[in-house]
Amino acid sequence: MNETIRKGIIPRPLAPGDEIGLITPAGPLVDQDKFAAGVDRLRSAGYSVRLPEGLTESSHYLAASDLDRADQLLTVWRDPQIKAIIAARGGYGCLRLLPHLEPYLPDLPPKIIAGFSDVTVLLNHISQVTGNVTYHSPMVTTLSGCDQPSFQSFLAMLNGTLPEKIRPDDLKILSPGQATGILRGGNLACLVHLIGTPYELDWQNSILFVEDTGEAPYQVDRMLTQLHAAGRLDQLAGLILGTFSHGEGKERDDVSLIWQRVVELTDGRYPVWANFPVGHTGRNQVLPIGRQVTMDSASNELSFAKVF
Repeated sequence: MNETIRKGIIPRPLAPGDEIGLITPAGPLVDQDKFAAGVDRLRSAGYSVRLPEGLTESSHYLAASDLDRADQLLTVWRDPQIKAIIAARGGYGCLRLLPHLEPYLPDLPPKIIAGFSDVTVLLNHISQVTGNVTYHSPMVTTLSGCDQPSFQSFLAMLNGTLPEKIRPDDLKILSPGQATGILRGGNLACLVHLIGTPYELDWQNSILFVEDTGEAPYQVDRMLTQLHAAGRLDQLAGLILGTFSHGEGKERDDVSLIWQRVVELTDGRYPVWANFPVGHTGRNQVLPIGRQVTMDSASNELSFAKVF
């Protein structure tokens, strides 16, 4: 792999008053109250916010056409006045953007790009193609509902003070050990649907984190089993399980069924952690995709390689 991409390029942090561009790369904004609350939190933190065009509700499951959504992202990314790009919400449709973005990605400057859920597709592909570290983080419509550690990590992402180590409360060590690799991951369903496409993850020696919402244990089992049958789990250096929640954002009571299946599939070949605070609940701390990390089960710490 290209040395630049292997190490990752850390985008420049924001200064007070810098402008953040909001995008709608997937679904339309259907909850204006949550969106407004998120915008207020960004402005209260001292940043200027540029709103995306066309914020009216849509009867379609996409915010706009593929070309319009791709153009929105490219326009915001190219604008030198905009120092960070935050997705307003997730939904569906980011995979449809990649063919329209592909020719332009290598020439775009490093910039903070953040979101989660369906935006997982953009975050991982952008990181792999450009070397630009991207951020799995709360989105605008979830900012008002995330817990304090997650919101503080979001602000730290923007101002460049993310800690070099994360030691989550209540972490579950399913398989012990230590491992180092490039951090990739996000929404499990989105990642599975990249298999066999030109946009598939580089699984080899990666530290993979996954989460999902609205999927019953048997559905998560099906996706994990596909990763195993396709040989993708065998390529990993380590695996981190985030939250697996009901569609209402509440964590599942039967998540132990998912953990048990992961242990069966990985069979102690590398460290596996569970209950990491990342996913579709109020616990959604920022993780930098494309950065080298180390899992240390002895200290329960996820540490990030120093950037020189």
